[in-house]
Amino acid sequence: MDNTEIFKTKWADFDPNNHLRHSAYNDYAAECRVRFFHKHGYSLANFNQAKLGPILFQEHTNFYKEIRIGEDLTVVLFLKGISDKGDKFKFTHHIYKQNKSLAATIDVYGAWLDLSLRKLTTPPKALIEVCYSLPKTEDFEIISSKQK
Repeated sequence: MDNTEIFKTKWADFDPNNHLRHSAYNDYAAECRVRFFHKHGYSLANFNQAKLGPILFQEHTNFYKEIRIGEDLTVVLFLKGISDKGDKFKFTHHIYKQNKSLAATIDVYGAWLDLSLRKLTTPPKALIEVCYSLPKTEDFEIISSKQK
């Protein structure tokens, strides 16, 4: 599935307690999003050429099981919400341990930024369609234009 990435963890990802640093979970979630968009024709270079980029307003992580040194992890990306114009988005990430048990969930809420104007913008229709190609969460929603 193109919404799933498997990562080999590295020594620098771990804390003195020998488990994955809390911020490393978010780094892997971000890398999963970057790879997903790249697979659909939106590499970082493409985003820069289009003067378009994602920004995050909120990031929320729930931890369930620790990932230990030497374990690989899998990140699965879902669409949790999108605005009717496609300018705002919510993604959910499920992070699994090597043994397939759920280690964490990460929800991000953000929007698309015009990098020249430094203002929120509506992305191209093709990018909105890429977002809609993701599997949706059970609590998927259309984000209200008034939602901050």
